[in-house]
Amino acid sequence: MKLGTFSLSLSVKDLAASKAFYETLGFTKFHGDENQNWLIMKNEDTAIGLFQGMFPKNMMTFNPGWDSNAQPLEEFDDVRDIQKLLKDADIALDSEAEGDSGPASIMVTDPDGNPILIDQHR
Repeated sequence: MKLGTFSLSLSVKDLAASKAFYETLGFTKFHGDENQNWLIMKNEDTAIGLFQGMFPKNMMTFNPGWDSNAQPLEEFDDVRDIQKLLKDADIALDSEAEGDSGPASIMVTDPDGNPILIDQHR
């Protein structure tokens, strides 16, 4: 199973304060829209997402179909195929992908309560 590029999505209280803090640690804005209360920041190959008011807690995020620079991969496992593999393994999904192709996402929670978002953008 190929989950795609990994990042940590952080639920932040103050986007501007979090952005300034992570800039001090060497992160720079990679993608996002501060007017929509979200940013993706990178330090070399490490990516974090800052999301104000969007998610109840921090979560791991995987993006099938993207490399670490959000560039399309030629070959990848579609989120719906990943969903089927998880269901076949009797792993409960918190949300499921819809449609037959294109952008979609699923959510699952690990045994310790950590949310995992598998978010395909293409």
